[in-house]
Amino acid sequence: QVQLVESGGGLVQAGGSLRLSCAASGRIWSIDDMGWHRQAPGKQRELVATISRGGDTNYADSVKGRFTISRDNTQNTVSLLMNSLKPDDAAVYYCYGGISGRVGWAKYWGQGTQVTVSS
Repeated sequence: QVQLVESGGGLVQAGGSLRLSCAASGRIWSIDDMGWHRQAPGKQRELVATISRGGDTNYADSVKGRFTISRDNTQNTVSLLMNSLKPDDAAVYYCYGGISGRVGWAKYWGQGTQVTVSS
């Protein structure tokens, strides 16, 4: 069984920084794209950033220049460094991974971690 577990959320003042981490575990053969989405109250879930196995990255326009996504293929982890946080960045952040395992390929999601930004 594959599981993704996030950590690192919390409360931060506007202009501050947080680092989110996500670790994949279980019967994993390989992981393709990994990334982060977020969902604020009353809003749809939106893409924040993605990273390919080879390290190619993609960011939402709203976070470009402030957020940095990275991954460690040896540890099956993905991280999101968030700088210059704004109140609009407050949301539940979900990591995901496109994972091949014993039962085939599937997109797995973490349970979410809350990020709160005070103004």
